[in-house]
Amino acid sequence: MTEFCVVTTTTDSQAHARALAAQIVQGGLGACVQLQAIESHYIWQGQAEQSSEWLLTIKTRSALYPELERFVRAHHHYDTPQLLCLPLLAGEPHYLQWLGQQTREPQARA
Repeated sequence: MTEFCVVTTTTDSQAHARALAAQIVQGGLGACVQLQAIESHYIWQGQAEQSSEWLLTIKTRSALYPELERFVRAHHHYDTPQLLCLPLLAGEPHYLQWLGQQTREPQARA
């Protein structure tokens, strides 16, 4: 496993995306969260769907992914939120150092 990763999720409104982003950064679960307006096309429950959504791109430590996933599931509006974790294979060393400084150590799970 690489030390850092990018996690993506989507949500239905800019306000919800902003709230999630602020809580993630303030809680040390992500160093940076970028928000983008997107249009999604997909099949849901057998029906073709199209919707405007907000994409959150979260830069974090790989070891924090389980906590981040629990947080997103607990605070998300969707029954089945998109949660994808993509490993960072390389990056600018000073940026990665900053990323590590801005995120907290993972908490041990009881």
